[in-house]
Amino acid sequence: MKKKIEEAQEHIRKSKDIPEEEKSAILEKIEEWKKEDAAIGDLMTHLQDWWIKVEPIFAELGLV
Repeated sequence: MKKKIEEAQEHIRKSKDIPEEEKSAILEKIEEWKKEDAAIGDLMTHLQDWWIKVEPIFAELGLV
């Protein structure tokens, strides 16, 4: 799961569909969650505001 999260982070960094100011906030939150194994399961819930933009990335990685 952590490997897929890292792949998602890379896709987010490279995405042209997500504004730069949102990318840093998304990536920062993901970094926090990576440090807490139990919190990884909550990742989808906490990304609701950005979900429209990141859903295709997670779908491509098989996370949804």
